[in-house]
Amino acid sequence: MGVMTSNRKRPEECMNVNHTNSDSHRKKPKLSTRPVSSSNNVVSRISRYPETKLPLAREVHAPCRPRKFELWRFRARASAGDDMGNALFGNYEKAKFSALSKCKFLSHKGKEVIDVDAESEEPRFRSYEVSGDSSVEEVVAVSDDDDDDLGDKVRVQQQSTSSLDSELTNGNLKVVSGGKVWGSEIHDLSSVHVYKKLLEAVGRRSDSIKRLDFEIKLNEKRRDTYNLLRPKKESVEVIMEVPHEPFVSLTTEEEDEVKRAFSANWKKILVTHESSNIEITGEKFQCLRPTAWLNDEVINLYLELLKEREQREPRKFLKCHFFNTFFYKKLTSGNNGYEFKSVRRWTSQRKLGYGLLECDRIFVPIHQEIHWCLAVINKKEKKFQYLDSLKGRDSYALTVLARYFVDEVKDKTGKDIDVQTWEKEFVEDLPVQENGFDCGVFMIKYADFYSRGLGLCFNQEHMPYFRRRTAKEILRLKAE
Repeated sequence: MGVMTSNRKRPEECMNVNHTNSDSHRKKPKLSTRPVSSSNNVVSRISRYPETKLPLAREVHAPCRPRKFELWRFRARASAGDDMGNALFGNYEKAKFSALSKCKFLSHKGKEVIDVDAESEEPRFRSYEVSGDSSVEEVVAVSDDDDDDLGDKVRVQQQSTSSLDSELTNGNLKVVSGGKVWGSEIHDLSSVHVYKKLLEAVGRRSDSIKRLDFEIKLNEKRRDTYNLLRPKKESVEVIMEVPHEPFVSLTTEEEDEVKRAFSANWKKILVTHESSNIEITGEKFQCLRPTAWLNDEVINLYLELLKEREQREPRKFLKCHFFNTFFYKKLTSGNNGYEFKSVRRWTSQRKLGYGLLECDRIFVPIHQEIHWCLAVINKKEKKFQYLDSLKGRDSYALTVLARYFVDEVKDKTGKDIDVQTWEKEFVEDLPVQENGFDCGVFMIKYADFYSRGLGLCFNQEHMPYFRRRTAKEILRLKAE
């Protein structure tokens, strides 16, 4: 830009119709902002106007869409730079074109399309100019092989745009006229072709999928047919076999005998057991009535009858020993809660007539103030068992009995036995009382069934029967 102070008329001013020949205008020097033109070419005319300065670029802190480049500006600037001999400017524009050649996009009609030839090893820049005619489409291919020019333009007349506009539908995909998918531009037509190939591959596989589905359904029908032909296994309900002997009903004569004993004089001695020297009077016999608590005499006499039953039929019953209700009290009467010397002579060979250690099970009735329980030294299974009709637990009772058994073996045989590996079991699977007065009956029936080698297959409903049966067996001094 230069400053001109000459007062002579310029050729451009002569062409101005508004120009006046006043002297005032001649004398006053004018400053001109127009550049000095050295030639009348297109470049000189364009250079007269100040170039628009772009605003300062601000720092971007978020993703933004890339700007679309208008190729005609780049070509115009490149040609202008070559005419002016500006080699640096030309190299800059060529580098920019080279960078743009790596991109490819497709725009609407009337705009240019940049694509990269995927078949060649080195990417070639191509520019496609699409005319606005809706029926005929012209493509101009520009090659970048020539440095002086952007390339020879070859116009190729192609088919109508209707051939390009195709509709490919598979669920959610749809390519329509204008090159839009779901309302957005397609930047790469090759992806559509790839997707089309994928759809065709899926279509080819659909036949296999249908065939496999048919085979699955066929095999399911065959399986159902085989299941119908296969004989069904009848569900077998496991029923516990209840023995008949513990539940034999009393005859009419036995029922009448029990009723007369309940109405007898309380001071009258109904029965006397000579070997144990136990006498049952009418008053003591009343504990076998419903809702009454069993006393020591009735319990001890019944346990004696169980022992006599086993001696009478040794093959039918297990070999057992039954301590009376005073044994556990005597064993735990010492200062430290345990005294073996007080019960040492209770199990002598001369007194029992057999060895205690020969028995498979040893029954110990335990009275917990107002409640009866049963403890068992199960030598056959190496267990210390505790049975409570209210499902109570007394670990101390089992510990005392384990200590007693060790001392008993040591006293009678002189051997030391280790019971640390024996199990201490609180029996859970057992009949439970549902009132506050049948605990004694439950206790003696636990001993009865265990001495038979049977499971505890009774419940609260059998208690009235067991009371009458026990009364009948005591009156006849014979357990069955």
